[in-house]
Amino acid sequence: MIDLSPIRGILFDIDGVLYVGPNIIDGAIEAVAELKQRGYRCRFITNTSTLSRASLHKKMTDLGFDITDREIISATRAAVIYLQHFVDPVCHLLLSDDVKYDFRQFRQVDDKADFVIVGDIGDAWSYKLLNTVFNELVHGAELIAIHKNRFWQTEHGLQIDIGGFISALEYASQKQATIIGKPSAEFFQSALTDLELPPEQVAIVGDDIDTDIGGGQNAGLTGILVKTGKYRDTYAKQSPITPNLTILSIAELPKVLP
Repeated sequence: MIDLSPIRGILFDIDGVLYVGPNIIDGAIEAVAELKQRGYRCRFITNTSTLSRASLHKKMTDLGFDITDREIISATRAAVIYLQHFVDPVCHLLLSDDVKYDFRQFRQVDDKADFVIVGDIGDAWSYKLLNTVFNELVHGAELIAIHKNRFWQTEHGLQIDIGGFISALEYASQKQATIIGKPSAEFFQSALTDLELPPEQVAIVGDDIDTDIGGGQNAGLTGILVKTGKYRDTYAKQSPITPNLTILSIAELPKVLP
């Protein structure tokens, strides 16, 4: 059994760990409340780019989670911080309207951009849109991906995520995207900085063995995989990544932590 006694902080993936769509994972609210009451420093990290941080916080509080917006660390917020390092960047935003509001400080265009920022846009994908972005990249724009997930879990089942579109654009343009969210080491480091803890004292709890567990372990964290959300037994067994611990759901987390 792995020694979890050094753990002082917890990074919770949100979608698939705490809820799926509008449905709360059984015991999630109680588990988070207990761990916070016991003194664990908690942050809630997500690659989700369909909701702004304000909307995400409202959704979580409406579902019953007692957290502050400051405890949410989103990949879209990390993308805003990344763009702030550039002087007056002109951006083509492939993001939901809600999330675009978080980028309002930047000039926005539909082509001929300095940066193309790609997030979750669902059915808006088309060959015409892909070709527009391809031509922007060929003519000098940089590609920023909020994440590069393969698939995600919805209340309707698994659905393809933006990773395939990012790979297609990289292949066609011969340009590598800058990946902002998980499994980026920089993303995990920003969360560690916010927690003010070293990686050996922090666990990542996630349903994605690639981005959550693999990304967290590469950053020095303890990886705890839950069998909810996008977890699939066959996929996990085929993965080269070995979680430090696997539990049925977040409801078990207070029992395994000291």
